[in-house]
Amino acid sequence: MKKILIVLTVLCTCGIFAFAQNTVLQDVAIKNKKVLVAFFSRTGENYNVGNISKGNTHIIADMIAEKTDGKLFQIEPMKPYPDEYKACVDIAKTEKENKTRPAVKEDIAIEDYDVIFLGYPNWWGDMPMVVYTFLEKHNWKGKTVIPFCTHEGSGLSDTEHLLEQTCKGAIIAKGLAIQGAIAQKSQPQALKTVQSWLNKLR
Repeated sequence: MKKILIVLTVLCTCGIFAFAQNTVLQDVAIKNKKVLVAFFSRTGENYNVGNISKGNTHIIADMIAEKTDGKLFQIEPMKPYPDEYKACVDIAKTEKENKTRPAVKEDIAIEDYDVIFLGYPNWWGDMPMVVYTFLEKHNWKGKTVIPFCTHEGSGLSDTEHLLEQTCKGAIIAKGLAIQGAIAQKSQPQALKTVQSWLNKLR
């Protein structure tokens, strides 16, 4: 009897875990929907690409907006992050540790959109804290949120699940992770990857 109970407990636990995974990593359709492409991106000195005038995530956001006919919106902190890479890394780490919510310059009415693509660089295995400032301003119930990020080896980390926790009531779709160096230096390759990913959402 004990063995049966143990087996049932394990099966239930696995089932619950699988369900939790499916609530986050599900495919969605974006055809005939009003699309917003909201993103945070940083210029200046970046890892592996040097000094850049257009952020890695911004490049990918432009591609997505063009392919989906989406409205582009940049999340900008009131106080810009420093151009120097190490200084920015240190600030980002401190903000994450303190769960800081930096003020943003502008906002947008997300209620006007059905689907929100959300872009960000992977900082310390998480979204930059300024992205949380944007997210926590809004009611996400009934919205579809599709994350995309740029990184240099960390991928999306756990940000899809963090979005599920932050955007209560939203559908969190399977995200896209592209290396910043590819976004910056190999844009035809990046565009091909973006297009292939978008094709699965139609």
